[in-house]
Amino acid sequence: MSDYNISRVSPNDKRSNQLIDELLLREGIRRDKNLDYTCAMFDEDFNVIATGSCYGNTLRCLAVSSEHQGEGLMNQIMTHLTEVQFHRGYSHLFLYTKSSASRFFSDLGFYEIVSIANKVVFMENKRRGFSDYIDRLSENKKTGKSVAAIVMNGNPFTLGHLSLVEKAAKENDVLHLFIVSEDVSLVPFEVRKRLIMEGTAHLSNICYHDSGPYIVSTATFPSYFQKDDEAVIESHALLDLGIFVKIAKALGINKRYVGEEPNSQVTAIYNDIMKEKLPESGIDCVIIPRKETAGTVISASTVRKLIKDGEFSLLGNYLPNSTLRYFQSAEAEPVIQKIREAEQVIHY
Repeated sequence: MSDYNISRVSPNDKRSNQLIDELLLREGIRRDKNLDYTCAMFDEDFNVIATGSCYGNTLRCLAVSSEHQGEGLMNQIMTHLTEVQFHRGYSHLFLYTKSSASRFFSDLGFYEIVSIANKVVFMENKRRGFSDYIDRLSENKKTGKSVAAIVMNGNPFTLGHLSLVEKAAKENDVLHLFIVSEDVSLVPFEVRKRLIMEGTAHLSNICYHDSGPYIVSTATFPSYFQKDDEAVIESHALLDLGIFVKIAKALGINKRYVGEEPNSQVTAIYNDIMKEKLPESGIDCVIIPRKETAGTVISASTVRKLIKDGEFSLLGNYLPNSTLRYFQSAEAEPVIQKIREAEQVIHY
């Protein structure tokens, strides 16, 4: 056990952050854009020799200087971060790592959820975390010849979302609708969930599910060990599909519906990967043309842009009545203000 000091590094500590960036780069890692806590281990000359970070319930950007590997420094970084997370209220922890490092983290008490060969491994610190999640989903299992699924953020729920859900519900005996519960969208999860359920209440064959911590948004998928943005998108899609296939097997899902994406490069690449990979697991990928109004594709990004620009009179062309009523209510005022203050409301 070393006597090196571990301490939190403030975003304002330019020297320490520069040293962390240099260490990460030497170890083939980029600083992730989503971090809310960072620590560093310093030697006697105040050089950074190990580092680790957190974002929500995940551990990220873990690295030890090559000159000090084999000294057990990563164990100490992990212990420190775990204690920090517990104090922040997170006991169920997750990490993403390179395939080559998964055995090391297994020895530290993390268990594989899904692995994408030579790319990424998604792990958690609960032996039965994912299997318990699958068991909870299976409690709502309904049988049918055709069982479909949609994974939806709904930020906010639009007429485009509604059209996709109605088509999938009409064409299948059962529709499992997974609502991304990660709360990083401009519209809070509880509001998104309520508006989705209100907007689809007339459909009787839907099973609603919170995605939990296992289906994450592209916005927070870690990028720190990926070589470029396209590699990040590909890794996220493959990882997400690996998890989805396990869920689909448990629930008997044989179709996944997605909206065509003419405007978002991220979603277009994601859809292409789904179209190629899902049939390999016996799941049809059904890509539906996006609903339009006055020649414009209906999207949540467009709605957020209208709200940001104060174009409330146009929202009725894009939103079902339940979502429109919400944005006309006093309850929505904090969300509207948040959208107006956001620098970027359109996702590319």
